[in-house]
Amino acid sequence: MGGQGLHLHLDPVGGAAGDMFIAAMLDAFPDLVERALADVAAVLPAEVGRAKLSEHIASGITARRFELVLAAEGAGSRHGAETTYRAMRDLLERAPLLEGTAAAACAILHRIAAAEAQVHGIPIDRVHFHEIADWDALMDVTAAGSICAALSGATFSLAPLPLGGGLVDTAHGKMPVPAPATALILQGFDWHDDGVPGERVTPTGAAILAHVTGGCPTVSRPPGRLRGTGSGAGTRVMKGLPNILRVSVFDTDAAGFHQDSLVQLACDIDDMTGEELGAAVDRLRDLPGVVDLLLLSGQGKKSRPVTRMELLVRPASADAVATRVFELTSTLGLRRAVVDRLILLRESDMAGAVRRKRAQRPGGQETIKAESDDLADAETLHERRMRARAAET
Repeated sequence: MGGQGLHLHLDPVGGAAGDMFIAAMLDAFPDLVERALADVAAVLPAEVGRAKLSEHIASGITARRFELVLAAEGAGSRHGAETTYRAMRDLLERAPLLEGTAAAACAILHRIAAAEAQVHGIPIDRVHFHEIADWDALMDVTAAGSICAALSGATFSLAPLPLGGGLVDTAHGKMPVPAPATALILQGFDWHDDGVPGERVTPTGAAILAHVTGGCPTVSRPPGRLRGTGSGAGTRVMKGLPNILRVSVFDTDAAGFHQDSLVQLACDIDDMTGEELGAAVDRLRDLPGVVDLLLLSGQGKKSRPVTRMELLVRPASADAVATRVFELTSTLGLRRAVVDRLILLRESDMAGAVRRKRAQRPGGQETIKAESDDLADAETLHERRMRARAAET
């Protein structure tokens, strides 16, 4: 169905876990239920069980619950899956999943594995998942990946997360909440203490939130029309607080424009030649996820001339692009920030051999601009302007 023109705001009222995210999204987008269940069935052995989406009342609030139903009493084990990162990734990549599901599910899984590797100081391929080493986790990662793939292009914002408190049982003994891997995955996220103890955000839930926000969450919601909501319930019962994660779906196209969020990467370079910098820029511009790259001249420390490089990158590609900036340039650091864009609705058509971009302004005026690449073969500036003017009328 695609997510262009959609903005999804997540409110982790009771917390955030993988099953809560999936249930909330399928409550808001019932057309995706068949897809998500089909992808889970493709990766989950039939002898283990099946995924079930059911209605649930959480502290008086109607919600959905997503859970694993074992095939038979004692027939399936919640800890029957291979527990290494490599084994779980291979299983996802080999399964006959729908388009985009494997890539999104593996990206979510990678965030958990990378955090576990850092916690334990080991290579990522040696990671054993411990706290998520069961069929439930594989089911959650797969279903979340299926939903993310179906809604590719949607943007997300996230309200502050509940901190929780106390200790949680792990494979390494009791650890403070949030668990070490969860805390690593959600560095840079906003938290609040509502006074309710316990583990409120799970590692799988954390990885899904980091994936959909690109690791750079924003709490702001763009202008748009509220299209609907969905609520996903957790298994824990909380006194005086519904244990739900709610998603609010906004149609940003209804405002005449839509908003998305990009990651801005910036650095100042004063020790590369023009040839070196030009070669780096050409390669960076061609990277997947790079929306724009701008070079600015300035004066840095010790009165040195510097070149400021600013890249606008889609959140899911930000880490990979940052790695390439470090590989292709001499910079030792990058500034990183979330930038919100407002984008006018637009469409393309042809005027002879020249493509045109039509944009609707908020006041109702339509503007037309010729595509610059289609004017590149003009012999003179005068010819270029005449062809552009003819295409734009």
